[in-house]
Amino acid sequence: MELLLIIKLLHVICFVYWLGGDLGTFYASKFVAKPELSVEARSTALTIMMGCDQAPRFSMPLIFPLGLELAVHMGFVDLGPTWLGIMWLVCFIWLAIVITLHFAHGKSFIPRLTTFDFYLRIAVIIALLGFGIYALQSEVFVADSWAAYKIIIFALLVGCGLFIRVGLKPFIVAWGQLMTDGPSDAVNDAITKSLKNVKPFVYAIWVGLLTNAALGLHLIG
Repeated sequence: MELLLIIKLLHVICFVYWLGGDLGTFYASKFVAKPELSVEARSTALTIMMGCDQAPRFSMPLIFPLGLELAVHMGFVDLGPTWLGIMWLVCFIWLAIVITLHFAHGKSFIPRLTTFDFYLRIAVIIALLGFGIYALQSEVFVADSWAAYKIIIFALLVGCGLFIRVGLKPFIVAWGQLMTDGPSDAVNDAITKSLKNVKPFVYAIWVGLLTNAALGLHLIG
């Protein structure tokens, strides 16, 4: 029982850090995009923004296996230890990649690892969507439909993260120009537009996290 409570606590912590980190990242981004601020001030805001963003990055690979482990132990999901172990292994590899990408800036292998991370997330999305939809239709692996919905929503949250990554590519280019050549209307517009374009996916993540929390607490479903 103590182990179950620890898993539950860690699962809740991941939820708090994911949502809270996202809120901090979103708020800091407003100052990154302000053209009236100095380049130094905007650079400081970006540092804060990237620091806050690490909490969601680390929480995402952990929250799912913790939740799945919790659901299996409580009898909501019927999954054997082999498949559960595979899920933990994949998520630990995913977490190790995230940590490496954060602490190994400038290393020659980072571009290849970034690409691998991107396609690993796509594989996770496909696998979880397939599992969740099958479980929802067949009712084989889940005791109640809300557990399948949580799996599907998590897969969509990972997808939102990928859309944000792709949507921020113009921001990265524009930010490099800002640091090299200083501010200009074109650079400021590119930064503002890129951050604006990813906002719907940020909002979708917030809604998805809160929906999954409500499902887990059996407030809906």
